[in-house]
Amino acid sequence: MSLSKIPVSVLIPAKNEEANLPACLASLERADEIFVVDSQSSDQSIEISQRCGAKVVQFNFNGQWPKKKNWSLENLPFQNEWVLIVDCDERITTELWEEIAQAIQNPEHDGYYLNRRVFFLGKWIRHGGKYPDWNLRLFKHKQGRYENLNTEDIPNTGDNEVHEHVVLEGKVGYLKNDMIHEDFRDLYHWLARHNRYSNWEARVYLNLLTNQGNNDTIGASLFGDAVQRKRFLKKIWVRLPFKPFLRFVLFYIIQRGFLDGRAGYIYARLLSQYEYQIGVKLYELRHCGGKLNTKSTPVTTSPSLSQVVKQTVI
Repeated sequence: MSLSKIPVSVLIPAKNEEANLPACLASLERADEIFVVDSQSSDQSIEISQRCGAKVVQFNFNGQWPKKKNWSLENLPFQNEWVLIVDCDERITTELWEEIAQAIQNPEHDGYYLNRRVFFLGKWIRHGGKYPDWNLRLFKHKQGRYENLNTEDIPNTGDNEVHEHVVLEGKVGYLKNDMIHEDFRDLYHWLARHNRYSNWEARVYLNLLTNQGNNDTIGASLFGDAVQRKRFLKKIWVRLPFKPFLRFVLFYIIQRGFLDGRAGYIYARLLSQYEYQIGVKLYELRHCGGKLNTKSTPVTTSPSLSQVVKQTVI
């Protein structure tokens, strides 16, 4: 006996996600409507999505704002008032669906934060500040849009919002049951993704250091919600020295990432490396105009090939 559909439209941003989409889509059977917004995938993502009953829409990024999620919120013909944002490497549990069904009936709230359980190397990363991990993913689609942190001019960050948060007109609540975040691909993809993310983070750091890009964001407040407090602490963090070392100490020791065993140690080392990448890319932005080689034309001290040939012939 199939369970009744829940009047929620799901939005999934995707590109070459054939490894993650089957489990993701299987967990969304309770949704009344599913949109997969694809970016010209070259694998089986489109076929998998259509086979599971999702509506596939192509997004062509022009290098400017808005990116994929905001474009989707503006342009997709949602048939439901509520939208649920789910990444391809995430899954919605049965218990969470039951809670969602009740939550959207509550007229007091216009959106809800969902908590994520992040799995890495097969283990739930429960410590190191990775849990709880609140994200505003369920909301009335006409009332929420992703913030613009003024990073669209930075290349190689992808066509999807990275860690921008939703700015919602209305009151938000928190759901009790967790969503699952588990990437079925290998570490190569984790490293490639964070290489793109570090481009974005470097620009965010620069904006924070120069007090730019504060409009149309969730804001930063020590006395705000969990996400606003995190943004407030980040404004302090970007000014600290030795951040790669501090990132490891904070995650692995202070926030007890060591309790997650070998996976926790590897995650801590990778986050330290990620912080170093952000730092050198920030230096590149500030001192080299965003270019590794700042020389417009190479300086040549040796004779040209034509001169060598001429001299040889003579």
